[in-house]
Amino acid sequence: MNVLLISGLAVITPDADASARFYVGTLGLTLTDDDGYRHSNEIQGVKHFGVWPLSAAAQACFGTDEWPAGTPAPTATIDFDVDDVAAAAAEMETAGYTLIHSARTEPWGQTVARAMSPEGVLITLAYTPWFRE
Repeated sequence: MNVLLISGLAVITPDADASARFYVGTLGLTLTDDDGYRHSNEIQGVKHFGVWPLSAAAQACFGTDEWPAGTPAPTATIDFDVDDVAAAAAEMETAGYTLIHSARTEPWGQTVARAMSPEGVLITLAYTPWFRE
């Protein structure tokens, strides 16, 4: 098998309206509504795919190898590269979403802020320099 690219990524939600407010209203994605299934073929391709251990995600978000017991553990992550991570994170908070952590620059040079989507997907707002070269 020769995987050429990730051709699709979709969250599965129990609350389509809450997810629409998050992805369309807050993140500003232009999605077509086909009888409740919102989608787009116009968002630029995925630059990274990974299988991330929960312990590593916990370390990245909370600085510990254990995901906090009071916070539902994510089963996926989506990274959205943005022009200004701090401004995007502020927009997300203004829209009523709680950040897991505010904008910070990681040791490898990527600037990130993280939140959870209504479906429990870990959302990263990022500025990834090597994807912009």
